[in-house]
Amino acid sequence: MNYDDDNIFARMLRGEIPCEKIFEDEHSFAFLDIMPRAPGHTLVIPRAKASGFLDIGADDLCRLMVCVQKLAPVIVKALDADGFMLQQFNGAGAGQTVFHLHIHIVPRYAGRPLRPHGEQMEDTDVLAGVGAKIRAALGG
Repeated sequence: MNYDDDNIFARMLRGEIPCEKIFEDEHSFAFLDIMPRAPGHTLVIPRAKASGFLDIGADDLCRLMVCVQKLAPVIVKALDADGFMLQQFNGAGAGQTVFHLHIHIVPRYAGRPLRPHGEQMEDTDVLAGVGAKIRAALGG
């Protein structure tokens, strides 16, 4: 698939669109989903241009997953979640709506159902509060 340099995540990486940033390094960028399925729902994206899972080089994919592995337990602890799930959609038929590879880290809370995917926008003040908790737990 051809990569679209104007997709919303590429624009976030360039600082053209604001987001509730959680973490970044030279290879990865993590921010809160504006339509979270649960409090703390975080998206982790590579800086590498990749539309989906099959479009990324092995080294960049490994670095992305190292970032996911670093962030997931911090998010769980910061938000007192009971666990987490990972999601990754490939292609429109699988539910992908932004064609820049991204991994969803979704905190799970016992007895609380998830919100539907991509349907309910969260208040920016709520996102800011959640983001502050996670960044504090990361030491930043």
